[in-house]
Amino acid sequence: MNLISLLSSSVPPAISPVSTAVALLTMVVVVALVAWALSLMQAANDRQEFSLMLAGCMVCSAAVGLTTVMVLTFASPNRLLAVGLGQGLPDPDGLFSPDQLDVSWGSPLECLVEPGRCAALPSS
Repeated sequence: MNLISLLSSSVPPAISPVSTAVALLTMVVVVALVAWALSLMQAANDRQEFSLMLAGCMVCSAAVGLTTVMVLTFASPNRLLAVGLGQGLPDPDGLFSPDQLDVSWGSPLECLVEPGRCAALPSS
């Protein structure tokens, strides 16, 4: 069995129709905001008004912010894991536990200052 058939058999569809509709609606809103910002900036240039240029920059910043939130929402690692495209969580048996460390708290503190005074550490 090759890798592509294995992936296509185990991965559910990545994007639901509702997510697609929300993404398309958001993109339409972003394009409308950018068009409005450009018209405000054009009017600012024609009338030589700084306030319209500032308003255009603020509307453009809102479009950038909306796009950033959309990308973070639709491409976040948690969302990719939820739809089955991520790596998944590791096996709990293979995780590192701090209880597995053998820490000897009885060693003198001089080992921290002068390692030559301490016994050699066992190699792993």
